[in-house]
Amino acid sequence: MAKLKLGPIVDDRPVKVTLALPAALHRDLRAYAEALGREQGEPVTDPIRLVVPMLERFIATDRGFSSIRRRST
Repeated sequence: MAKLKLGPIVDDRPVKVTLALPAALHRDLRAYAEALGREQGEPVTDPIRLVVPMLERFIATDRGFSSIRRRST
C-alpha cells in the first residue's frame, strides 16, 4: 500500500471560508479521506477537513514559494 502524504488531521480553531469545489475534486477528496481512514485505522474523516492540511503541505513543500519567501524577508 502506498504511503499517503498527509498524516493525522489535527483539530485547530477554524476560520470560516466558503469554497465551491468541482464535483470531481470533491469525489477525489472523499476517496482520499476513505484511504486515509483505512491507512490510519480510524473512521473516515470529513473530506473537507483535508483541504487545510493539503494546502499546508503543498505550501511547505513548494520550493519556488520557499525561495520567494526567503528572498522577501
